[in-house]
Amino acid sequence: MGYMELLSFEEMWDKIIACDKKYDGLFFTAVKTTKIYCRPSCRSRKPKKINVEFYTDIEEVEKAGYRACKRCQPEVEHSPHIELVRRVSAFLITHSKQDVRLEDVAKHVGVSSYYLERLFKQETKETPRTFLEKIRIDQAAHLLKTSKLSNLEICYESGFQSPSNFYRVFRNVKNCSPSEYRMVISGSLDEMD
Repeated sequence: MGYMELLSFEEMWDKIIACDKKYDGLFFTAVKTTKIYCRPSCRSRKPKKINVEFYTDIEEVEKAGYRACKRCQPEVEHSPHIELVRRVSAFLITHSKQDVRLEDVAKHVGVSSYYLERLFKQETKETPRTFLEKIRIDQAAHLLKTSKLSNLEICYESGFQSPSNFYRVFRNVKNCSPSEYRMVISGSLDEMD
């Protein structure tokens, strides 16, 4: 199963609005009106949602008639280790709801745990563990925004093994509790109506 099946259109849309670098190389944003495709982290003006489609393969997006953005250069590999980082990121995203250990990831990509952690941190400025936690928090935030699930249900649905760890990590990443986050999101939605 690939990452496209795990990330809904709405979740991918959230990633491009946030200019989330964690998802670069895992999918591309194609704009129907301009026929340009970008990385999720591109800082260019955001298109209208209705004009966007997503692709996971660079050849596929180019075959569909899109050309690379000159600003974010999605066709250019920026590091010799980008493919390893991309494979690790994809593994973490597709296995985010499971109990993932560094050894599992290292075995999947064929390197030692020590080398993987050092290289991943050098390339992304975070460890595989903090990257995985941020993916889980992204999923939890999406569920808080779009579902009526309880915080405890969201904790387990987003891959956390313990509520205390979920609340601690959520507060570290979002600077508020899951309940506070839900109140702010629902409050801002009410103001928009």
